[in-house]
Amino acid sequence: MHGQCLLQSAISRPPSSLVEKHHSREYPGPTAGLVPHSISTGVSNLSLRRSSKSILYSKFLDNGLLLPNKICFKVTPTVGWLGPRAVLASDLAASEQLVEKFDLDGQSQLQVNVVKSTAGSPTTIHLQVTNSNPSLILHWGAVNYDKKNWILPSHRPNGTQDYKKRALRTPFTKSGESSFLTIEILDTNISAIEFILYDQSREKWFKYEGQNFHIDLPRGDSGTPQKGDSGKPQVSIPEELVQIQAYLRWERRGKQIYTPEQEKEEYEAARKELQDEVAKGLSINDIREKLQGGGSLGDGSLSMKIPDDLIQVQSYIRWETAGKPNYSQEKQLQEFEEARKDLENELSKGISLADLRKKLQSGDTQKKAPDRIGKPKNIQRIHRKKRDILQMINKFPDKKENIKVSVEPEKRSALALCSQVMEALDGGSVLQKKIFKFGDKELLVLITNPRGKVHVRLATDMEGPLTLHWGLSKHSAREWTPPPLDILPEGSNLLQLACDTPFKEGFAGDASLKSVEIEIDKSSFLGMPFVLSLNGNWIKDNGSDFYFSLREKDTKPVKQAVGDGIGTAKGLLHAIAEQESEAERSLMHRFNIATGLTKRAKDEGELGLAGILVWMRFMATRQLTWNKNYNVKPREISAAQDRLTDLLQQIFTEQPHNREIVRLIMSTVGRGGQGDVGQRIRDEILVIQRNNECKGGMMEEWHQKLHNNTSPDDVVICQALIDYAKSDFNMDVYWNTLISNGVTKERLGSYDRKICSEPRFSHDQKYGLIRDLTAYLRTLKAVHSGADLESAIATCMGYSAEGRGFMGGVRIHPISGLSSELPGLLQFIMEHIEDKWVGPLLEGLLEARFELRSNLLKPHDRLKDIIFLDLALDSTVRTAIERGFEELNNAQPSEIIYFITMVLENLSLSSDNNEEIIYCLKDWHHTIDLCKSKSDQWALYAKAVLDRTRLALTEKAEHYQKVLQPSAEYLGGLLGVDQSALSIFTEEMIRAGSAASLSLLLNRLDPVLRNIAHLGSWQVISPVEVRGFVITVDELAKVQNEVYGQKTILVANRVKGEEEIPDGVVAVLTPDMPDVLSHVSVRARNSKVCFATCFDPNILDDLRAKEGKALSIRPTSSDLVYNEIKVNEVLDDSENLSQGHGVSQGIALKKKKFNGKYAISADEFSDELIGAKSRNIAYLRGKVPSWVRVPVSVALPFGVFEKVLSEDMNKGVAEKIEALDKLVAKGDFSKLHKIREIVLQMNAPSQLVGELKDKMQRANMPWPGEEGEERWLQAWMAIKRVWASKWNERAYFSTRKAKIDHSDLCMAVLVQEIISADYAFVIHTTNPSTGDSSEIYAEIVKGLGETLVGAYPGRAMSFVTKKSDLNQVKVLGYPSKPIGLFIRQSIIFRSDSNGEDLEGYAGAGLYDSVPMDEEEKRTIDYSSDPLVVDHNFRRSILSKIAQVGHAIEELYGSPQDVEGVVKDGEIYVVQTRPQM
Repeated sequence: MHGQCLLQSAISRPPSSLVEKHHSREYPGPTAGLVPHSISTGVSNLSLRRSSKSILYSKFLDNGLLLPNKICFKVTPTVGWLGPRAVLASDLAASEQLVEKFDLDGQSQLQVNVVKSTAGSPTTIHLQVTNSNPSLILHWGAVNYDKKNWILPSHRPNGTQDYKKRALRTPFTKSGESSFLTIEILDTNISAIEFILYDQSREKWFKYEGQNFHIDLPRGDSGTPQKGDSGKPQVSIPEELVQIQAYLRWERRGKQIYTPEQEKEEYEAARKELQDEVAKGLSINDIREKLQGGGSLGDGSLSMKIPDDLIQVQSYIRWETAGKPNYSQEKQLQEFEEARKDLENELSKGISLADLRKKLQSGDTQKKAPDRIGKPKNIQRIHRKKRDILQMINKFPDKKENIKVSVEPEKRSALALCSQVMEALDGGSVLQKKIFKFGDKELLVLITNPRGKVHVRLATDMEGPLTLHWGLSKHSAREWTPPPLDILPEGSNLLQLACDTPFKEGFAGDASLKSVEIEIDKSSFLGMPFVLSLNGNWIKDNGSDFYFSLREKDTKPVKQAVGDGIGTAKGLLHAIAEQESEAERSLMHRFNIATGLTKRAKDEGELGLAGILVWMRFMATRQLTWNKNYNVKPREISAAQDRLTDLLQQIFTEQPHNREIVRLIMSTVGRGGQGDVGQRIRDEILVIQRNNECKGGMMEEWHQKLHNNTSPDDVVICQALIDYAKSDFNMDVYWNTLISNGVTKERLGSYDRKICSEPRFSHDQKYGLIRDLTAYLRTLKAVHSGADLESAIATCMGYSAEGRGFMGGVRIHPISGLSSELPGLLQFIMEHIEDKWVGPLLEGLLEARFELRSNLLKPHDRLKDIIFLDLALDSTVRTAIERGFEELNNAQPSEIIYFITMVLENLSLSSDNNEEIIYCLKDWHHTIDLCKSKSDQWALYAKAVLDRTRLALTEKAEHYQKVLQPSAEYLGGLLGVDQSALSIFTEEMIRAGSAASLSLLLNRLDPVLRNIAHLGSWQVISPVEVRGFVITVDELAKVQNEVYGQKTILVANRVKGEEEIPDGVVAVLTPDMPDVLSHVSVRARNSKVCFATCFDPNILDDLRAKEGKALSIRPTSSDLVYNEIKVNEVLDDSENLSQGHGVSQGIALKKKKFNGKYAISADEFSDELIGAKSRNIAYLRGKVPSWVRVPVSVALPFGVFEKVLSEDMNKGVAEKIEALDKLVAKGDFSKLHKIREIVLQMNAPSQLVGELKDKMQRANMPWPGEEGEERWLQAWMAIKRVWASKWNERAYFSTRKAKIDHSDLCMAVLVQEIISADYAFVIHTTNPSTGDSSEIYAEIVKGLGETLVGAYPGRAMSFVTKKSDLNQVKVLGYPSKPIGLFIRQSIIFRSDSNGEDLEGYAGAGLYDSVPMDEEEKRTIDYSSDPLVVDHNFRRSILSKIAQVGHAIEELYGSPQDVEGVVKDGEIYVVQTRPQM
C-alpha cells in the first residue's frame, strides 16, 4: 500500500493513494480539487481516499505532468498541500486484469497489470515497481505457445537493447518513488512473457522464488485487428498519450466531476481523437511533441499554457493566505481557476514563464493582501460536548500529610566516612573520588593534589589477600608503562610493564579496611590504569581496566551539595548521587537504577518523586552523561525504559495525589518497550544504509553510535537528515535543525562513537532516504519520545506492519475500553495539526483529552500508553497556542477570552488539585456570557477573573518552586550541574507547561480590559504626596522590621495585607492587590504613607530600574505620577528624619489591673475593664435601627491573663515567659514564637471556668462545656491563643515602633456568638482613597471577614455610594479572592487590648481573634454567587450595608470603621471603631 503510514492504520482510516511529489518543488503534482495533503514519503496522509485499484503514473518529463489514472477528491485540509489536479481513467474494469503483486526486498513491490488485446489494440503489460532506484532494468523475453526457449518480440519499448540475442533489456522510467514500464505485444503467437529485474546501481537481481517471473497473456476473441468506422485498421496509441489527451479534454470542458461511465466515454473519445490525427498522417512522435507543448488535439489549439505545477503552487499560496479553509469541490475548482488568472495577469505584464517559476519558488508571489485577510468564515470544527466542568475537579488532602522528608541521608559506609577524614587531611583538594560497588563490597579511589603532589589512595572492605596491578600512562591515555622506582609503595614488585602492590591493613584509622597509597609527580604522567587481583581472580571495571586521569584539566572537582537539604528527600538525593557514576555508563544503566530508586521515592511521597523528576530532567536536558564507553543494545535500553514506566504507571494508579509529578517524570523518560520496538532501532539503520547505498561517512558514524548506545539525540539527528534531504541537501538546513534542538557539533563529537562527518548524498538517493528515514523516525520516537503525538496515537489505536520488512513484522493491538469517538477526534487533530487558525485544532485536542480522562482515572494494563497519549495531546495544545498568538494580534477581547478558557481546560486536565483552576474556568465562561449580553460591567468583572486566574498561576508556580527548586539545587550541587541551569530549573519547568501560555494570554488581555473598564494603571490606596529614594524588595514582610535612615520608596513585589510598614518608608508601590481596607492599607493611611497597586508591568520595570534614585510621587484621582528629582531635595528631609525630628516620642499606656472578676456581662463593660472594641459593640445595642442586629457579648476583662499566670498551677509557665521576655528585650526576637507556645501551656482556674459559664448562660449564649469537657478545652485553647497574640511579631514590632512599653499592654477578650455568615463586610464612612466625606466606601467578601482583613490573596468586592442617595451603589471592583472561610455555629474570642484605637496609633488588627472551631476553607464559585450575578440582589445587599454605615456614623457623630456580616439577607454588626 503506497503512501500508507503508521498513523493511518492507528486511527482506522482507509489507507491513502500514492501521490507523487514534483521533482522541482515540494508540492505534489496536479490532481482534482484544492486538497491540502501530507506528502506520501512516509508521513501521515489522511486526506485521500484510496481507489479500488492501484494508481499508475505516467510522467512527461519536460513539463512535469504527473497523471494518475483515477480522479480522487477530498475536501479535508491536512498537513501538506495538493493543488488542483484531475486524472481520468480508462475502462479498466472491462479490459484490464491485475495479474499479481510481488514483494521484492521488503521495501519495493512489483505490480503487473495486463490489458488484453481487443479489436484495434495489442495486448499491453504495465509494470510498476514502488520505492525503486532509477537504474532499474527489465531483463525479459517472450514465450511461444509450443516452445520453451525465449523469443524476442519485434515490437519493443524505446530504449530496449538486445542482450546476446537471447534476451531484451529495457530500462524503467523513474517517476517519483516508483518506476514504470509498458510493453505492447503485437504477435498473436506469444502466450506469455518471462523476466527478471536488475538494479544496476546495486548490482542486484530480483527473481521470483529463484526463478523467472512468468506472466501468461490473455488473448482477445479475434486474432485480426478490428477496423474502425472508416474501415481502416485502428492504430494503437500509447496509453500515456491517451491519458494526457483525456486530461486536457477534461480541463477544456471546465474540469467537471465525471461518473465512471462518463470517464470511460471521455477516455475513448480522447483515444479516437489521437487515432484520427494518425490517420491524417501525424506520427506518434508528432503527437507526443504537441502534447508535450501543452496543447490538446481535436480542439484546434496547440497553444502554450501555464504549467499546472505553477498553478498548483499559486493555489496553495491563496489557500494558505485564506487561513487553510475547508473548500467545497466547486470552490476548489474556482480557486484553481483564480490562481490561473493570477498567473495569467503576471504573464500579461511581460514576465516570462521562467521568471514566474523563479518568483513562485522563491516565495515572492502575488497574494491577496494577507495582512488584511481575517479568519476564514467556514472552518471545519468538531462538535464539543456540553459537560458539567465541576465533575472534572481533582481535589486531594493537603500534600503535607503525604510527604515524608528525610532530613538526613542514609547511614554512610565506613569507607565513605574514612574518605571524608582523608579529604580533610589533604585540605579538601580532591581531584577525583569514586566508590565502586562489587556486591556488598566497595572500592574507593580518592585522588587529591595537596602541596603540588598527586596522592592516589585506594581502599576497600574486601576480604582476603588483595593486590593492585598498576601502571602509569605517559604518552597516551590507558597506556601501560612501569612506574618509577622512587614512588613504589612498600612491598611492591616491579614487572616489565606494570607493578604489583599488596594492599595493607587499615585506612584512616579503621582496621577493618585495607588500602594502598601512592604519591606521584603530576607533571610526568597522564593517568593511571590498574586492575585488582583477589584470590587469583582479576577484578575489572565492567570488563575493562580501571583508569583515572592524573591531569587537572581532565579531572572535575568533587561536587558538593548546596545548602542543608531542607525541603528535600535528602537521603534519596544522596543515593542518586552515589549511583550517578554507574548510571552514566548508559541509558540502560540509568533507567534500571532509576527503577530501583523510584521504588524508594514512592514511599517518600511528593518530595521523593520530586527528586526523581529533577534527576530525570537533568538527564533529559543533557546535563548528565548518557553513555560512557559502554556498548548497549537498543532493545536493552527500551526494556529498561519499559520497566521504569511500568513502575510509574503503578504509582500513577496508587497515588492519585501525585499524578501530576508522575506525568512530568514520564515526559522525561520516553515510552520504551520490550523486544522488537527497541531492537528495530538497530536493525532498521542497516536497511536504510543498504537500500540507499550510504554505508560510509556520517551515516556509518551514526550507525556505529546507534549500535553502541541510542539516545533521544537520535530523534533530532534523524529529523535533521530528513530536513536536509527535503531541502535538496542544503547543509545549512541540516545544522539548523540540529542546533535548534540542542545537538551542537561539539555534542556530536562527544559521543563514545563520535559523529564528525557531515552527510553527503546524491540526488538519486533523495526520495529513498526521505521515505526510509521518515519511517525510521517513527521507530526512534516510539522508544525515546513519550510525548510524540503520532507514535502515541499509533500505540493506543493499534497498528501492524506485517509484510513490510522495514517494520519487522510489528503488531501493536488497540487499547481496549477507549471512547468510540476518540479515533475520529485523533483523525481530525492530525488533519488540522498545522492549520494557521488553531481554534478548531485546540477544540479537537481538548475534546480528545476529555474523552481520555475516564481511562486515566482507573487501572489499565496499558495505562502508561494512555498517559503518553495524553502527554502528547497536552504538548500539542501548548505548541498550537504558541502558534496561535499571531491569530490574536488584532483579536476582539472575546476571542482572547475563548483562548484563555481552552488553555485553562488544558491546565485543569494536567493538574492534581485543580479546583481553583476549574472555578476560574467557570468565571471565564460567565465573562463570555456577560460580554455577549453587552453588559456595562463585563470588563470590570473580567478584570477580577483575570486577577484571580493570575493568583492561581502564582500559587501553582510557588508550589513548583517549593517542591522542585530545593531538590534541583541540592542534587545539582551533588552532581556538578551547571549553576545557570539550576537557578532557572523551576522557571523552565513552568515555562514548558500550559501555565506559561496562559500567563501570556492574560498579559495580552489585561490592558484591554483596563482600558474598557476605565481602570488606569494604578489603584491608589493611600493618596499621599511624597519624596524618597527607590529601593526594590521581594516581599514587604521580609523588611517590615527594618529601619531606613532616609526617606525610602519601596517597590515590593509581594504585599500580603497584614505587614507593618518599616520606619523611614514613605511609599509602598506593588503589583500585588491587597484590599483597600486590609490591615496594611489602614496602617499606610494612618502613617501617611503613599500606598498603591500598579497594574502595568512596564511601569513597574521602569520603577525598578530607578533603584537608588530620588523620586517625587504625586497621586491623582485616578493615577499616580512620579518624576526624578535632585538628591538634595530628599536628603534634607532624611537628615531631619535621622535626627528624630517629627518622630513620635512614644505613647504611654495605663497598665490595667485585675478587678477581681474573671468574666463580665455587657452591661458591666467600662474603659477600666475592657477595650474600645467591646465598649462600642455594647453601645450599639438598642441604638441602631431595629433591622440591624448586634450579637450579644460577654468578656474576660483586663488583668485576667496576668491573674491566671500568677496562679501556682502556672508558676512554671510564668517563669519561662519572664526569662524569654528578657531575651526578646535584648533583641532575640526568635523567642517571640517560643513565648506564644508556652502561653498555650497555661491551666484554667476553676473560678474562671465557673464565672465565664455563668455570664454566658445569663446572656443566652451556648456554654461549650455542655457538649463535654473536650469542647471546653477547645474554648480554653482559643482564649489562650488570643492572649498569646500579644507576642506575635507584627504586634510586637508595631508597638516597639510606636515606642509603647510592651509590658504595659493588657489584653481583654470579647466573647461573642459567631454568626455563620454568607458574607462579611468592612465599611469606611469616609472614602479612604479620596478622603471624600460625602461617600461611603465598603468591601465585602464571601464567608467570614478574616479573608478581608487578613493576609488572604485577592480582592474583595468594593463599592461606593453617596450619602445623599444610599440606594445608588457603584461597584468599583468585583471579587477575586479564591478562598472563603466558613464555620459552624460557634463562639469567637476577640482580642480587645488597651493598645488599640489610640490617638495617633490605631493598633487595629495587630492581635488575633480566634474562633473556638476551625474555619473551613472553600473555593468560591463567583459564577453562581447571587451577589455577583444577580443585579437586584446585589443592589439590595450593598444598599443595606451602606445604610448601616451611615446610621452608625450618625450615631457617633464621626467617621466610622464598621465590621459586620450578612446572614440570610440580614445585617449583623460585630464591631465599630473610629475611622483612622
